[in-house]
Amino acid sequence: MLGIEGYEPQWTHSARSLAAAHRARFGRLVGRPLEGAWLMWDVDQRTWFAGGPVILGFGDVNVEVTHRKFDECAITWNQVDMSMPLDWPGLALDWRADAHEALHAARGRRLRAVNVIERIMPSPWRPRVLHAVEFLFDGARLAIHNALDENGLTGAPEVTLPIGFWCRISVA
Repeated sequence: MLGIEGYEPQWTHSARSLAAAHRARFGRLVGRPLEGAWLMWDVDQRTWFAGGPVILGFGDVNVEVTHRKFDECAITWNQVDMSMPLDWPGLALDWRADAHEALHAARGRRLRAVNVIERIMPSPWRPRVLHAVEFLFDGARLAIHNALDENGLTGAPEVTLPIGFWCRISVA
């Protein structure tokens, strides 16, 4: 999937389901430093290919976060072998370490909490939309969010989200 051999994400649009499915594993990462972070890189365009997973390395554990469509997210664990070539038709892709300022700022800092953020919508067909996975480190914040069928990254300082429009679900 996504040109990555052995990568089999399970997509969900429920923030609560995503949090429940990964709570125990994230709980074991709390207190550990972020040792590395990788993005899929478009070699020809010299830019981040945001359609692929964002990989966060905590020593012997890698967590891979990917968003797609309007509100789907998948979290996988140690599925991506970055030594294997990426096979995406028409694109020359590779892995690039710390290729975004937000990743660079979090590197070396200890993880203190993980949240899933959902947006509360006025629409009855989908009253809640899974928006982001938020990693809070000592002195840094990293949010991997849905950027409409691809990943977005921000390292903006932790903010209080307006009640009634956003909801944080604690994972660890």
